[in-house]
Amino acid sequence: MVLVGNSTMHHVLLNLHPKDLGLAPFVPTIHKSVDIKARELGLHINPSGNIHILPTIASFVGADTSAVILAEEPHKQDENWLLIDVGTNAELVLGNRKRLVCTSTPTGPALEGAHVEYGMRAAPGAMERVHIDETTLEPKYKVIGVEGWNTDHAEFTGQVKGICGSAIIDSVAELFRAGIVDSRGKFRKNLDSKRVREGESGWEYVIAWKEETSIGRDIPITQQDVRQIQLAKAALFTAARTLLKRMDLQSPDKIILAGGFGSYIDKEKAMLIGLIPDCELDKVYAVGNAAGDGARIALLNIEKRDEIDTVTRKVERFELPTDPEFQNQFMLATSFPHMSEPFEHIAHLIPNRKADPLAKNFMK
Repeated sequence: MVLVGNSTMHHVLLNLHPKDLGLAPFVPTIHKSVDIKARELGLHINPSGNIHILPTIASFVGADTSAVILAEEPHKQDENWLLIDVGTNAELVLGNRKRLVCTSTPTGPALEGAHVEYGMRAAPGAMERVHIDETTLEPKYKVIGVEGWNTDHAEFTGQVKGICGSAIIDSVAELFRAGIVDSRGKFRKNLDSKRVREGESGWEYVIAWKEETSIGRDIPITQQDVRQIQLAKAALFTAARTLLKRMDLQSPDKIILAGGFGSYIDKEKAMLIGLIPDCELDKVYAVGNAAGDGARIALLNIEKRDEIDTVTRKVERFELPTDPEFQNQFMLATSFPHMSEPFEHIAHLIPNRKADPLAKNFMK
């Protein structure tokens, strides 16, 4: 059996205390791969069966990221690839056959539906896609378990329970694209739409009226929801920008979104809010559970286990808390898509975009 996971789960599995992962200098107890018998872990396979655990790379870049590298092979490319495993904690690897750098950043659970007022996991009844007409400001949406858009049905009632991660990103991107929120994420209050209103906790945009839901309440995206996404996307973008700077690059040649959640993100919407760096859209790929793929490769090929051990020892680890520029870069990245970067590949979606006068306060 081959096991992969984040550094904390790796330590807990091996009965190693994880406290040093969160303390400077942020070093795992063990970096290299581990071979151990099933009986020592109490796993219910042949007691003499071998358990192989891939190497960890850094305090918050674990064996799952090693598996992603093994599956996608950036270390065998001439182009500079950016691998992003999107989740509550995002891991990023950038580089090519000559050099690989990595980091991680907490993005919080907002991208997966938590800390969003009507957020939920991707299950039947969850909105999974959202589009807003920029003229009428009316929405349409897709719900897991229901065929087509809600507008494709003569009567659409009692179907919606909440909003899952992919639709949360869609919603915020569409609010920005349609001009309902500005580049700093604030709702515009002078719009002629009954969907834009001041709710109990501030301004909000109603995606589904209560008649369309199964919970008997309107489902809005609130100002606080937008703020949660701003914080998450700013953390992820700043991590990517930091790695690009260390590699003396303006943008990657290719972006690979790994993990189950990454497979459902609309790459254009993700770029529109600045979740991922600017890049040619046809060079952005979702590859699904790449960590699982890497684990299967290691299970079936002993040479690949030796290969990833060698590769991970050469990956340069960068801890964002030690970066003196992080705070300023983070503030620049809270705007949609960014306070100062041009984002040329989605510029056509926001033709009236203007420079933000606040940008100069955070740029050196």
